[in-house]
Amino acid sequence: MSGNDHDVGHITPADANIFAELGFAQKEADALLAETQAEIEKISRLKEQLMTELSDWISQSHLKQSEAAERLRVSRPRVSDVVNKKVGKFTLDTLIEMLQRIGKNVQIAVN
Repeated sequence: MSGNDHDVGHITPADANIFAELGFAQKEADALLAETQAEIEKISRLKEQLMTELSDWISQSHLKQSEAAERLRVSRPRVSDVVNKKVGKFTLDTLIEMLQRIGKNVQIAVN
């Protein structure tokens, strides 16, 4: 390597187990990957639930996306992303803030 910041020594393939790539034993890497994927799925389901609440509010209020965007204080394309459930484009914080802006209370329970 030449020492240039742009030189890349290794590129992990998108479908690889990142934990194995980092040097974890295969059994541990598989367990870590499964755990991580399960957590990502839980968060995605939660985001989808919050997006459904927002979409239902838009529909029940008979709002155009541009009107909803104004009330939510976001851009119209962001409203479209909510309606189309593009969970990867939002954090939980952002969705909770949007719900609070329309007077919805969001409660998170920990069991």
